[in-house]
Amino acid sequence: MSETEHDVAWQPDILGEGYVQQVIDLGADPDGEGDIAAVLVRRDRRATEVSHGAVLYVHGFSDYFFQTELADFFADRGLAFFALDLRKSGRSRRPGQTAHYVSDLARCDAELEAALDIVAGEHPGQPVVVVAHSTGGLITPLWLDRRRQAGRVAPIAGLVLNSPWFDLQGRAVHRGPLTQALRVLGRAQPLRQLRLPTGVYGSTIHTSGTGEWSFDLELKPLEGFPVTVGWVNAVRRGHARLHRGLDIGVPSLVLRSDRTHFSTRYSDISDRADVVLDVRQIARWAGCLGGETTVVPIAGARHDVFLSRAEPRQQAYARLDRWLGEHALMAEFPTRD
Repeated sequence: MSETEHDVAWQPDILGEGYVQQVIDLGADPDGEGDIAAVLVRRDRRATEVSHGAVLYVHGFSDYFFQTELADFFADRGLAFFALDLRKSGRSRRPGQTAHYVSDLARCDAELEAALDIVAGEHPGQPVVVVAHSTGGLITPLWLDRRRQAGRVAPIAGLVLNSPWFDLQGRAVHRGPLTQALRVLGRAQPLRQLRLPTGVYGSTIHTSGTGEWSFDLELKPLEGFPVTVGWVNAVRRGHARLHRGLDIGVPSLVLRSDRTHFSTRYSDISDRADVVLDVRQIARWAGCLGGETTVVPIAGARHDVFLSRAEPRQQAYARLDRWLGEHALMAEFPTRD
């Protein structure tokens, strides 16, 4: 691609000045919902910034990239920032498509590889750190394990997981029968919606509730998108593969809250705990990533540790800063204050 063609590919993003996006055409949806695409977002480099590497960020379910504070954090450490909205998610979803639906998590490899090619093309020879949240924290290590098996680890040099979804919530005695039922129903009625209780997570992070974050409620509704049988079935197959053990080929950092609090009613604890995932499951399965894995509980953190209240959020950033330095994944002389 020529320099002119490369510039044309990037268009203004919904985040406004300082952010641009590029649509990645993925062709016909193998799950039968028309033509699909993914969208790669880039934080434009400021005049005083020099990049020594890059970050590729991947969101979770009922989510999209809007965390500009996180992007600034990495840019201040010499890491150019890119974020991918996966197929049928956030910016990528087209009319008539089931939000976030995919019948096999491995199908997301297509946009992940395409995004990585773009990032590596703009930063040739530089390391790339993959950062992922929640369901993205399951999709990305599975992808990296497949890359390693194919002998293609570079340019990825590290993985940071923010409250990754490593297992299905609930008691073990219930998870097995439920998984079997999902497997059968997923073949017959993959788009059937599950009736699940509405949680309080959205209201804890949005400015309309107790949070300080403003985001597009069409792309990330407070109550979340409906969960489909086929999608959960794909997630459960991903969990099973993770539990058998992966080897992602790079060091990893796993950040999580220090406590879980499941409730359909808001209380002060809702702002100081993971109200979505069981953090004990994250701790249990983190060792399945293979290689060097650092697990850090953040006291008082929310499900997205980087959307927590100020004190735990700063603790998370400090621990991430330390890990990047320990693994030589940021500039020797970062531009931060």
